[in-house]
Amino acid sequence: MSRSGFVSVVGRPNVGKSTLVNALVGGKVAITSPRPQTTRNTIRGVLTLPERDTQIVFVDTPGLHKPRTALGARLNRLVEGSIAEADAVLFVLDATQKIGPGDRRIAERLRRAATPVVVAVNKVDAASKAEIAEHLAEAGEWDFAAYVPTSAVRRTGLEPLVDELVALLPEGPFYFPPDMRSDQPDQLLAAEIIREKYLVRLRDELPHSLAVVVDEMEERPNGTLYVAATIYVERDSQKGMVIGKGGRLISVVGREAREELEFIFGTSVYLDLRVKVEKDWQRREALLDRLGF
Repeated sequence: MSRSGFVSVVGRPNVGKSTLVNALVGGKVAITSPRPQTTRNTIRGVLTLPERDTQIVFVDTPGLHKPRTALGARLNRLVEGSIAEADAVLFVLDATQKIGPGDRRIAERLRRAATPVVVAVNKVDAASKAEIAEHLAEAGEWDFAAYVPTSAVRRTGLEPLVDELVALLPEGPFYFPPDMRSDQPDQLLAAEIIREKYLVRLRDELPHSLAVVVDEMEERPNGTLYVAATIYVERDSQKGMVIGKGGRLISVVGREAREELEFIFGTSVYLDLRVKVEKDWQRREALLDRLGF
């Protein structure tokens, strides 16, 4: 009998959840950056194991944090909903940072749930043996189903991690075709890739004030994929920063995003980027609805 199920991937911001999901499914389904709260949606990555007749659907979630805006509160609700609906939870810790109050709050929340939990102590490639042992010892007190040291970047510890998760899945048919890696709409993927290119270049609070929405995406008669996207910021001063002096930054971001989209979609892409100011959009519930959060 086939096994299949949803695994919610949770943890504090910037512990490497998206990088780990990408490594597990064998391709890019979620954007990554050094910035906390890079992930703003629940993104599903699909791993099908034909030899085991098993399919794992990883649900990459935003990092749980103390919300300061309406957007932050919505992101936390997304995570809570994901945990409630999952067959298992993958709780990711950062081996290079001490287990803190945020990790313990998440652990306590998971201990109250009936869902089985596997803990991944991630980034072991950048941590000392003593740090890894300290994490495993402290996290072991939470009495979850399993604990696995991993490195998403080096792709180590992934097989044992998958083994532990497979053991927790119920019997049932596959949710997605075996060759499918993600159910993320093309428009959302394109918007996220554009945002990713900015995240690695922008500093301070601006990354949190930036949202990208793809307004139009269609194949033209000449075979070119036309993508029109709007980059939203919260203040007039941010608009100039996003465009850059002489339009240089938006030009670089557009070129890099276009090249990656061409690789993903296997066709030439015309990328049309515009910048628009929506004052304090992170705090306005109606605007969050319109922007798709």
